[in-house]
Parts: sequence; structure tokens; C-alpha cells
Amino acid sequence: MHDLWFGAFLSPEAAGRDRLLRHVMLADRLGLDLVGVQDHPYQPDFLDTWTLLSAIAQRTERIRLVPDVINLPLRPPAVLARAAASLDLLSGGRVELGLGAGAFWDAIAAMGGRRLAPRESIEALAEAITVVRALWTPGEPVVFEGTHYRLGGARPGPFPAHPIGIWIGAIKRRMLELTGRMGDGWLSSSFYSPPEAVAAQAKVLDAAAQDAGRDPAEIRKVYNIGGTFSPLPGPGFLDGPAGLWAEQLTELVFGVGMSGFVLAPGVEAERDLRTFAEEVAPAVREAVAKERGRPAPVERPVTLADLDEAGRPRAPRHDPAALTPEQRRLGRHLVEVHDGYRRELRQVQDAVDQVATGAPRSALDRLSVRQNHWTLGGFCATFCRLLTVHHTVQDESLFPAILERDSTLAPVIKKLEQEHEVIAELLARLDDACVELLANPAGIDQVRAGAERLAAVLSSHFAYEEEELVEPIGRLDVQV
Repeated sequence: MHDLWFGAFLSPEAAGRDRLLRHVMLADRLGLDLVGVQDHPYQPDFLDTWTLLSAIAQRTERIRLVPDVINLPLRPPAVLARAAASLDLLSGGRVELGLGAGAFWDAIAAMGGRRLAPRESIEALAEAITVVRALWTPGEPVVFEGTHYRLGGARPGPFPAHPIGIWIGAIKRRMLELTGRMGDGWLSSSFYSPPEAVAAQAKVLDAAAQDAGRDPAEIRKVYNIGGTFSPLPGPGFLDGPAGLWAEQLTELVFGVGMSGFVLAPGVEAERDLRTFAEEVAPAVREAVAKERGRPAPVERPVTLADLDEAGRPRAPRHDPAALTPEQRRLGRHLVEVHDGYRRELRQVQDAVDQVATGAPRSALDRLSVRQNHWTLGGFCATFCRLLTVHHTVQDESLFPAILERDSTLAPVIKKLEQEHEVIAELLARLDDACVELLANPAGIDQVRAGAERLAAVLSSHFAYEEEELVEPIGRLDVQV
């Protein structure tokens, strides 16, 4: 039985690349499980899928990466195996491989690909799966003689960081049967296969799996979906409020065996992704968990306990009186930097209070309520961005310089880096709350709570860092 995954299906338009990457990073922060990217190498207005997925991997931390689906006729399977394994290693085991037999044959032929008949394309896909898996399996050089692909002693490797699932995009019977025999997952789409059709297709797939001696439940079923969020229910599939979406997707979990839903957002993409991640996905998970008799996962707020103040290591002590005036100045500079962030955070909290009480003044004066929210969001976003840069500089420059001069500080540095991750989560949640405030003014309480949690955690973190690093920075002549 698979855990439920929810994701975003994003169009790789070259002209909208900045917007696309913003949506990817939002999906990662929202806790969505995967991002799917279609692959049409013959489309000149699209970014190359593997290049894009590599860029996405660099900008995200948790979300899985899925080509949805790879155009096999223009991607040699041996090279594809190495590309997928490489990206899985570089991303920390976050890749699944969606494969398709091919379509749009005129465009494929125009790019130099072979034009295949339907039966040939399915045969080629089966051979490609064999090739890919062989090159992911440690062992002797691989010899394979197929009708469409061959290996003449290719050495396996690199090997993925985790067992990459091969998910097959299938609509028609022969492709569904191939998926049942060989696939780790099935990718379908509500744009081509509405719920009634996809239920019938699932039966074909399950029967083929059983005929092949496989348990159909082992095959993850993933549904690319689209719809409209609106206050009132509409006539179509996924047309109405988030509660209606949750009901319809839950029915697909139990009626069809779906375990993944990947949303292609509409014009208001950010709103759609937020609603999907924050309202639909939790409701489906809760309903499914209740039916299965398991507790639904609950998001826990980050608190001071996450810093584990009692477990903080301490550095060996040295006599600060031995420092020269210049060395003491180096250490004090860290405190001065922190004081700047303390002042900035107090200004953010003051701005939150002004908006919450409806009595704006100073920079917020003479603005409408919505303009107040925009300005507050700008304050929060700027603070979050600058503090993130500060911590990144510490992680990549200051901390390595300290460790190079005094390795006994390693436990303290490791703890500070861990606390940076806790603070990064708080910053992301505060930023999300400010964005949500634009759509829901009642969300000011969430913004205020987020700012208060951040202030408490940051105060503790700064104090610990100053206690442990001010003296070593001066003694070791490290520039802050």
C-alpha cells in the first residue's frame, strides 16, 4: 500500500522560466511530494526537460523530480539511464522516471528520431526498460541484443541513490498491459482519461499484472489532474471548492487505487498550488487514513524545543583577556551584525502589530488595507531573504574558516548549522503566511504568530552563537 503523494505538473515554457522556478520552489515549501515536467524535445518553445530538472534539483530540498513523461524515441535509453541515475545521486535520491512510447511522430521525425508504428513503439519501450534497469544493476558489462536497442558490453553505473521507479504513461490496452507486466508505476491524465475511463484502464492494468504473477497493488498509480477552484460546485470533475476536490480524489484512491495526484495549476497558479497543498491534500490524507484506521500526519509548529537548547555543545574556553583590541573588534562585529537583524525583526513585528490593530503609521501610513498587506509582505520577504543570505554566508564561508583554524569547534558548528535549518523552516512559513494574507485578511493572526515564533527562536540562536563564537573569531583572526 503506497503513501499518498501530491504534486505539481508544470509547463516548461522557456519564456516563463522565472515564473516556473518560483512555482517549483513554492511547491517545495508547501510540502508537495513531486513535480512533474512534460518532455517534448521537438517543441522549440520548451526548455529541455533534463536540464530543467537539474536546475529544479539545485533550487529545492525535498520535492521529487519526475519527467512526465520522457519522449523515449528522442532519448537513447542507455544515456537516459545514466542521466537519471546521475540526477538521483545529485538530488539525494529524489528522481522517479516517467517513460512514454512516443507520440507526435512527425515532430519526432523532424528532429531525426525514428518513426515507429504503434506496435513497434511498445516493443521499443519494453526493450528500453530492460536496458535502463540493466545499467542500474551492479555486475558485469551488459550485452543486450534487441530489435530496437542493443548494448555491446556497456558497464553498469552510476547507480541511483535509491531504487528509481519506472512509471509508464499509458492509455491504450497494449500500453496498459505492458505497464502491468513491467512498470513500477502508471501515469495517467484526467485531460485524456476522465475518472470513468481511468477506472476501466486500471482494470486492464491490474489484470495484466496478475497474469504476470505480480500484485497490482505494488504498481503506484499517479493521476495528472486539472480543474477549477470555485466557491460553488460545478458540473465537471474537480470543479468547485476544495472539499469537493478532496471527496472526488478520495473516491479515486479507494475506487481505482490511485496513490498520487499531480495538479496542473490554472491561471492563478500560486493560489491553486496553495489550495491543493494546504486544503485538498490534507483532507484526502485524513479521509484515507481514517478509512484505513491510521492517524493522519499533522504538521507541527516549529518551536524553541526544535533548537534542543539543553543539548547544545560548548566550545573549549580561552581567556578573552588575552585578545588584542583588534581581535576583540573582530569578535564584536558578529554581535553588531546580529544587532542589525534584531532591529529589523522588531520593525517587522511592529509592522505586523500596526496592520493587526488597523492603526498604520510611518511607512504604512496613508495606505489602503490591501496596500498595507503588500507592504507588510515586502518587509517580511526582505527580512527573510537577508537573513537567509547571512546564514548561507556563514555556512559556506565563516564556519569553514573557523574549522580550518580550530577543529575542536566542530560540534558547535554542526549544531549551529542544524539550527539554521530550523530557522529556514520558520522563514519559509512566515513568508507563506504573508503571501496568504493577500487573499485572506484574517490570516494576520498567522503572520503575527509566525513572527513571534521566529523572534523567540532567533533570539536564542543568536545568543548561543555569540557565546560560542565571539571569542574564537577574535582569537583565530577570522573576518566576519
